[in-house]
Amino acid sequence: MEWNGLTESYLDYSATTPVCAAAAEACLDAMNRDFGNPSSLYRLGMEAENIVSAARRTLAKALGCEEQSLFFTGSATESNNIAIFGSLAANPRKGKRIITTMVEHAAVLGPFAELQKRGYETVFLAPDETGSYRAEQFFDAVDDRTALISVMLVNNEVGTRYPVEEIIRAVRRKNPDTLIHIDAVQGAFKLPFSIRTAAPDLLSVSGHKLYAPKGVGALYIRKGVKVSPLLFGGGQEKGIRPGTESVPLIAAFAAAVNWYLPQQKELLSRFEALQGELFRRLEEIPEVSVNSPAGGVPYITNFSVKGIRSEIMLHFLESRGVFVSSGSACAKGAKSHVLDALGLSDARADTALRVSFGAYTEREDIARLADGLREGLSSLIRTN
Repeated sequence: MEWNGLTESYLDYSATTPVCAAAAEACLDAMNRDFGNPSSLYRLGMEAENIVSAARRTLAKALGCEEQSLFFTGSATESNNIAIFGSLAANPRKGKRIITTMVEHAAVLGPFAELQKRGYETVFLAPDETGSYRAEQFFDAVDDRTALISVMLVNNEVGTRYPVEEIIRAVRRKNPDTLIHIDAVQGAFKLPFSIRTAAPDLLSVSGHKLYAPKGVGALYIRKGVKVSPLLFGGGQEKGIRPGTESVPLIAAFAAAVNWYLPQQKELLSRFEALQGELFRRLEEIPEVSVNSPAGGVPYITNFSVKGIRSEIMLHFLESRGVFVSSGSACAKGAKSHVLDALGLSDARADTALRVSFGAYTEREDIARLADGLREGLSSLIRTN
């Protein structure tokens, strides 16, 4: 892969993506030319506000929602926190029972753990025998005191695409008043998905997972759903997320969406072919076991290399110009709660690597990875 003059095999797109040229150009233009404060009433401010409004329309159209229901934030973590803490604070009569899964990102598990300390009855659902979730699990868990459920669209470590549409319908049948939040960071824009079809109450997305710079996210709040802000100030974003909007980052987010969406179908086909090539090469290495359940998204694959701890193999591959992950980037090397929830042994979990594809991934990157794994197995000291 080559981008920005660098030629290396970057296979960690689930951690972050390089900024595409369209997003970089939009960001630079907004910094140099349209630098006004979007709350200002003179021309420079209005031009900046127009950029924010146009970006909101772009994201809303891509997600299939009304632009008035979309709010810009500083990250998906912030979006998740506003959705979870803000919706519960604004709706105290809905109950004190909240439900999520054992395999969520830390940006959801962290708020749920904090709410547990504050006295909420917190339920963490285990995956089924396939490593996924069935709508019936949520139906059975929800009762008349359930205020909120939160479930991700795509798992960031193993690539499972959860049936959020079915889950939402099941929850609504059981308790129409329960609020439903979707962390769509690893699936939105990359997969065919529509808020209009799924009909969640809240949904979070991130810019830097889609070739925009880090530092911008968005939160969808269904019309009529009450959410209390976590911050207080000038009232920007209708008070949901006060603070001067980062026009350059918002412009870049919209530009990245406009750049990616026309390629979505073609890229998914490419990822399927690349994953097929990856599986073929991994099957030729006896020490490798795939951890990702069958039927996941084609751009995330988790596997273990017997006898070589994740961090050791990761750095060995890095020395060969191949970049992969040992799990969620936010975990910084901690044991994977996802693989633990899937029932993998400590030996499998301690030797797991995550490979994730993106727009610049080529077949040569898969070949370099496979060669690096073989070389590492032949030269590194094994633990068992």
